[in-house]
Amino acid sequence: MSADVPTSEPTVDDAVTPPPAASRRRSRLRVALAAVAILVVLVLVAVTVFSVVVLRRPLPQSDGTVSIPGLDATVTVQRNEQGVPDIYADTDHDLFMAQGYVQAQDRFFEMDYRRHVTSGRLAELVGDDADAIAADKVTRTFGWREVATQEWDILDQSTKDNLAAYAAGVNAYLDGRSPGEIAVEYTVLGTTVDVADPEPWDPIDSLAWLKAMAWDLRGNYDVELERALAYTTLGDVEKVDELFPAYPEGTNSPILDPADVASDVEPAARPVDGIGSSLGTDQLDEAMAQAESALSAVPVLVGRGEDSGSNSWVVSGEHTTSGKPLLANDPHLALGAPSIWAQVGLHCTSVGPDCGYDVSGFSFAGFPGIMIGHNQQMSWGLTNMGADVTDFFVERVRSETYLRDGEWVPLETREETIKVNGGDDIPLEVRSTVHGPILTGVMNELTPLVGSPTGTATVGERAVSLGWTALTPGHTADAVFAINRASTPAELREAAAGFEVPAQNIVFATVDGHIGYQAPGRIPVRATVAGDVPSDGSWPRPGWDSRYDWQGYVDPADMPHVVDPAEGFVVAANQAVLPAGSEPFLTTDWDYGYRSQRIRTLLEDQIESGRKFDVDSMRDIQTDDWSPYAQALVPALLQEDIGTGFEADGQKLLAAWDWDTDADSAAAAYFAAVWRNILELTFWDDVPESMRPSGGSRWLAVVQGLLERPKDPLWDDRTTLGVVETRDEVLTKALLSARQELTTELGKRSLDWEWGKLHQLRLEHPVLGGDSIPAVVRGVVNPDPIEMPGGSSIVNAMAWDAASDSFDVTAGPSMRMVVDMGDLDASTWVTVTGTSGHPGSPHYDDQLDSWAHGLTYPWASSSGAVEAASTETLTLRP
Repeated sequence: MSADVPTSEPTVDDAVTPPPAASRRRSRLRVALAAVAILVVLVLVAVTVFSVVVLRRPLPQSDGTVSIPGLDATVTVQRNEQGVPDIYADTDHDLFMAQGYVQAQDRFFEMDYRRHVTSGRLAELVGDDADAIAADKVTRTFGWREVATQEWDILDQSTKDNLAAYAAGVNAYLDGRSPGEIAVEYTVLGTTVDVADPEPWDPIDSLAWLKAMAWDLRGNYDVELERALAYTTLGDVEKVDELFPAYPEGTNSPILDPADVASDVEPAARPVDGIGSSLGTDQLDEAMAQAESALSAVPVLVGRGEDSGSNSWVVSGEHTTSGKPLLANDPHLALGAPSIWAQVGLHCTSVGPDCGYDVSGFSFAGFPGIMIGHNQQMSWGLTNMGADVTDFFVERVRSETYLRDGEWVPLETREETIKVNGGDDIPLEVRSTVHGPILTGVMNELTPLVGSPTGTATVGERAVSLGWTALTPGHTADAVFAINRASTPAELREAAAGFEVPAQNIVFATVDGHIGYQAPGRIPVRATVAGDVPSDGSWPRPGWDSRYDWQGYVDPADMPHVVDPAEGFVVAANQAVLPAGSEPFLTTDWDYGYRSQRIRTLLEDQIESGRKFDVDSMRDIQTDDWSPYAQALVPALLQEDIGTGFEADGQKLLAAWDWDTDADSAAAAYFAAVWRNILELTFWDDVPESMRPSGGSRWLAVVQGLLERPKDPLWDDRTTLGVVETRDEVLTKALLSARQELTTELGKRSLDWEWGKLHQLRLEHPVLGGDSIPAVVRGVVNPDPIEMPGGSSIVNAMAWDAASDSFDVTAGPSMRMVVDMGDLDASTWVTVTGTSGHPGSPHYDDQLDSWAHGLTYPWASSSGAVEAASTETLTLRP
């Protein structure tokens, strides 16, 4: 080949050498790709190790035989396909010891987390976290564990025995196990804080949990607080009252028929604008802001706010296919992973003097017995009554004294120490008056307030204390076990007398055909005082005037109740218990009854049609998605002229809407955006940021009233100087803005919108679910988001917060149950996640999909049905 002819490929010597910069870039690219590949491998290895080793290590033994020192005899634990345990024992001691052992198997970290919260020791568990420290300060101020310790001394001996047996069972499980063998949470926490072996379980740990339950399900404290906060911005009691309208008795029935109750109580006088001079307007806002700051620091363990309600109803046998009563219950509480409920059956092999229980239902991990469920003679459901069991007292404090009837008396004080895992101890002084703990200053965020009460020349700080019935030792623990054993309406009534906190509605049914309602609770009696501050507990009260002190409590014999009402059914869904002006006085701040009235309507319609109820028809009511908001607002929205073009697409959806909030509904999505805009445009300029409307039942009642007053000043936006907005301008702007917002969020074509794309349930682990936790962990402990139907004040109550930037579910049916008193084994149940608290367990969230789609599982309770449904059997031997 001639030297003049080029070769087809260059040799090494004559190849073109790339520029140095390009070479370095290619080299860095190769290194980066290699690093990514290595990182991917490491991540896969980490995920595999975490999933296979760390997650599975704590999973408990659920089959075979285990020796448990302290048992009297052999105990059998049978689990069904969902992992729900049914426990069989010969004595009460063994039954509750086994329950403690089994719940520690399934959920000990949840139990440990709860006891750290309720004792004000959360920072000991999770470390130097600002939220945990704030929670500890407030919980220590309340003294939940201190009250629980006092409570132990007054309980029945049988209750103490049950609590002690439960604790022994928990400790038997903990014995010899390292933290990593008990729960994956300890392993993850151990990467950032010191994790020691869990302390032994103590019966007081169980009692303290009742205080947390009572706190989350207390009465109108948040409404009383909001009244005071609204007054600080509106300065007009009549305007404040517009934001807190009276219960709409004309359209939404109370629980009890007016014919069944006495109605001769004089309505409480409303305050006049002199309230400012009585409580000190110039300082009330600052003092209440401090109280709000403290109270908001307490973690939500059960549920909180006006959307943490519940549905329950019971239908007599004359209206059922079996001829026996049916009972339905679905408490609307905070939703998280794991669920707050632990399903369990507790069965004595032979019910008698040594063993008195044969009960099945929903328990709280950490407390023995059943909270909601049935025994072989009776079923019962609970909803929050909402009775006013708290009062804020505005106090005058000077140094270590406070003003009482013109005299300065010593404050009660105690010193607490908050220990922080990995941080310094934090000292805390708790101050209390005769009314309760002082909340002002707990968070150390605001400066002391100086001024003088009317009629004196004395100087002192304005402070706020909290009176709350749960801060007095009571007998709720006794009542739980008594209700578990009750078999007649009379026995339930006697047992309920001890269920002092939280005040609940109880609906019940018996196998021999009785149905009814019972209101338990420790309800304060308030004296009528002539003055500027109302005596009904709806506003903060002057602490320096003893006339405003509680005068005792309502006699349990006087609490509302009914057996076998003429209607043939009872609905208790947080609405008013009694008509206004009835004895005893419970509160003026009820849920506004839209859910309860919808349930009544569905029951009445079916009864009038002659169709009988069965388990399926009861479940169908529980998942009803019809919106009372649409009924109230859509006619007004359709009257607004917003043209016929692009802007009107959403309004056209409303015109064809059936008012059901299905997950695939385009109209429901648009309406929710409109509702949120109405609340923002109307109220955000009138109230403090902390009380912006959530969109619950009270706000529907408020807006319904405003629709009839198109020029009410509340429609006006104070921030638009020189312009006065009216109803029609607000509604039009809300419609147009919603169209633009959903175009951005869901797309230009309105027919493609879906409510479930906006309204999703995102369950979160209480400790490992947040953004500070590695994604691989969050992906395991937090179930995948689920698109949901429903909404606030809808029977299928998937609440969302209109004051936030999200339509995500904030509370909802934590479980659903329907009990058939004609055949208890035909009953059904479901919980929001599953029976296990271990993220590595197949039962961590295996009920979630069924729950989300309104499905339930068979609820076996007889020994034969339990045996037939059993997939695993664990034998516990002494």
